[in-house]
Amino acid sequence: MDWIQALILGLVQGLTEYLPVSSSGHLTILSNFFGIDGADNLQFTVAVHVATVLSTLVILWKEIDWILKGLFKFKMNDETKYALNIVVSMIPVGIIGVFFKDKVEEAFGAGLLIVGVMLCVTSVLLIFSYYAKPRVKEHISMWDAFVIGMAQACAVLPGLSRSGSTIATGLMLGDKKEKLAQFSFLMVIPPILGEALLDVLKAMKGDEVVSDSIGLFPMIVGFVAAFLSGCFACKLMINLVKKGKLVYFGIYCAIIGVTVLIYQLTR
Repeated sequence: MDWIQALILGLVQGLTEYLPVSSSGHLTILSNFFGIDGADNLQFTVAVHVATVLSTLVILWKEIDWILKGLFKFKMNDETKYALNIVVSMIPVGIIGVFFKDKVEEAFGAGLLIVGVMLCVTSVLLIFSYYAKPRVKEHISMWDAFVIGMAQACAVLPGLSRSGSTIATGLMLGDKKEKLAQFSFLMVIPPILGEALLDVLKAMKGDEVVSDSIGLFPMIVGFVAAFLSGCFACKLMINLVKKGKLVYFGIYCAIIGVTVLIYQLTR
């Protein structure tokens, strides 16, 4: 991997982690285009995922600071309830990630065919949530947090957008747009770090061959690109959710998904 490829992949990772178009799907498409093998890409993948987590911490630091200060009051307040909702939302993806992630990957793979199908599923979710008009709730309940967490767990499939699935599910449940993007991005921090840790442990156990061919400079370029584009996309997405503009991403996912399917089926 050269530094230009690292720059492109880092920018795409940072943007698509927050925009509802599937970071895993876009990285799979680009990796196929560049001819980059997954094993050669492991260190880089971990680095750019950590970079996107850091971008979330920067953009949503006020909200994180509010939660932490409330938790250290050691009483059941709004901040504690919010933190509990995040913990509840992590249960489904935690179970899938620890016990079933490898089986899911074996069953569905990470090829372009499944990416194309899941991008189309993402499109359907986004478009349906745009036209659904449920009663708007004032607060995200613990049950809603669990259901949104189940949507996040389903997004282990490459091409199914994590942010798209969680935000669309929340909208269909009737949760307020103003609060959904923030909750969606905060709840994703522990799973992303957990996934990165699992990848590192897998490499240490020898299940994956970690290549040294990437080099330090491309790694730094990719990390910085993912961090900066992640900051931009995180802030942009919060505003877009408030304005209800997700339907356009649904159309984009449909176009890319169908294009990938046509390409894969006609090879």
